[in-house]
Amino acid sequence: MLLYKEFTFDSAHFLPNVPEDHKCRSIHGHTYRLRVWLKGKPDPQLGWIIDFAELKKIIKPVVSALDHKLMNNIQGLENPTCELIAVWIWNQLKPALPAMARIELHETPTSGVIYEGD
Repeated sequence: MLLYKEFTFDSAHFLPNVPEDHKCRSIHGHTYRLRVWLKGKPDPQLGWIIDFAELKKIIKPVVSALDHKLMNNIQGLENPTCELIAVWIWNQLKPALPAMARIELHETPTSGVIYEGD
């Protein structure tokens, strides 16, 4: 069974490695939508894979580290493409969420990435 919880955060970034005339070279922001998926079987007694409140508690510090921040200033996100942000989030969460199966990170309502680890 797959379970998910969704979060949003607002962050600014710029892409330093794109050509000078590329619009993403300038600082700009997005409202990101993050969906974290866990895979498992419901506990026979509790009936859930994880308490949503517990999941939120684990994810909140990672989202808070990105929310209303310039991501280029965060260690490991000097080139914060959607793809590399997803990998960074995965690496932050995976130790505390071994059942995490995938994350989805939407940079805009129509653009995003799904990451399932290496």
